[in-house]
Amino acid sequence: MAQETALCVSLAYSELGGEGCAQVFPDRPFHAGSTMKVPVMCEVFRQAIEGRFSMDAPLDIRTSFASLLDGSRLELEPESDSDPELYSQVGRSVPIRELVTRMIVRSSNLATNLLVDLVGAQGIQALMEALGIEGIQVLRGVEDGRAFRAGLNNTVTASGLEALFTRIARGEVVSERACSEMGEILAAQEHSEGFPSGLPTGTRVAHKTGWLTSFYHDAGVITRQDGSSFVLVVLTEGIDPVENAHRLAGDLARITYNARAERYML
Repeated sequence: MAQETALCVSLAYSELGGEGCAQVFPDRPFHAGSTMKVPVMCEVFRQAIEGRFSMDAPLDIRTSFASLLDGSRLELEPESDSDPELYSQVGRSVPIRELVTRMIVRSSNLATNLLVDLVGAQGIQALMEALGIEGIQVLRGVEDGRAFRAGLNNTVTASGLEALFTRIARGEVVSERACSEMGEILAAQEHSEGFPSGLPTGTRVAHKTGWLTSFYHDAGVITRQDGSSFVLVVLTEGIDPVENAHRLAGDLARITYNARAERYML
């Protein structure tokens, strides 16, 4: 008999510069999916500012990586990547800045693994700890099936992602300039089936989606027409079909956009 997937929704919402906030199961861990690409981006900017490399330096494009589980090789394929165009550059070099953009805007798995190899998962995790952010665990890149089956997975909580996006919005990750650039990259997100679907056309949403089998997540900073902004994180598991998870994320974005919630916690 097939094992049923548990149904769970976690939420964290807070006004930037205001009192409104809400949390629903904020510390329940979820498989991170592509939301882990945000801490990867943060560590790339940190190491660039430290002078380890230039954001405009070229990085060789390859598709073979080592599994976290046993070091065996895994091969990324364009058919399972939301950014298949990058595979046409295999054997060539692409600027690090472009890879960061592709990782966030198009959720490129290939760009992600190249960047994780560049900065190291330990460095990414160390940055989260240095920022005092709990609930985000980055162990590896993506598409590592052996590690996945062994339970060696990247995980996030709604409270952890809320803390990270709040720090980015306030210019407190690496530098104000880095946060500004990261915010622009997040705002150029091409996957708009979640939060943007419930918001007025043209609303600035600096966010990152994530999806994997039974999971769908959206997390980011939303700016209203009056200039006020808030952080919203919605993590879901077991909602089928996935379009219902998209709709839920959009509905929650619309509710928090239209009304500053009273302070409560479940």
